[in-house]
Amino acid sequence: MDTIAQMLTNVRNGSMAKLEKVDMPASKVRENIAKILIKEGFVRSFKMARDSKQGIMRIYLKYDEVGNPAFSNLSKVSTPGKRVYVKSSEIPVVRSGTGQCIISTNKGIMTGNDAIKGNLGGEILCLVW
Repeated sequence: MDTIAQMLTNVRNGSMAKLEKVDMPASKVRENIAKILIKEGFVRSFKMARDSKQGIMRIYLKYDEVGNPAFSNLSKVSTPGKRVYVKSSEIPVVRSGTGQCIISTNKGIMTGNDAIKGNLGGEILCLVW
């Protein structure tokens, strides 16, 4: 199963259910995506708990004062069956700049804006707005 898609689905379902936090198995890729989501203001924080296996990642969701989630959509772009690669000049602008594109480059996982600044292309993992 696609671990990134599982993470995005857990976060999306948790926000629709108005949960304070969601738990999932930990991985480095998920940790890096969570760091980007925090930096861009879509989630509050996350914690990693180590256990005898791979560990558990707990993401604390963020809501506005009315109770709406901080994001309206999380969508996976690349899948295991169809990878989507772009050059730095082809990186999409999400929702006129209000959203964010998360890309896996040879320098690590970063936002689309950071990839454009670094003149890096890569695989589009997901779109958040």
